[in-house]
Amino acid sequence: MDVAVTSGPQHMLALERANRETARLAAGTVAGRVDAAEIVLSCPWEVESMSVSELLMSQKRWGRTRCRKFLQSIGLIESKTVGSLTERQRVTLAALLTAKAQTSRAQSQRTA
Repeated sequence: MDVAVTSGPQHMLALERANRETARLAAGTVAGRVDAAEIVLSCPWEVESMSVSELLMSQKRWGRTRCRKFLQSIGLIESKTVGSLTERQRVTLAALLTAKAQTSRAQSQRTA
């Protein structure tokens, strides 16, 4: 009986810690400190259960419509988790995200 009591709080603490780490990564993506392409390639444990659309929408200027169109263009569904991506899907997604980011930077420099 004592084991059940101690496993409950440990489980909740682990869940809380995982949620904090996931939120930290998402906040880093929003702030531009962490690149979404890097997260896709490295696939840290904190984002394995996160959907690809959640990760993409955590970036600045990425809403549901932009995310949906982008994922449709490469044949991925919105509910696909980052951890379930194949290596080929990871590389493709990261390459396209990097190319899109570079294009956006170039356009913003031209207007500035």
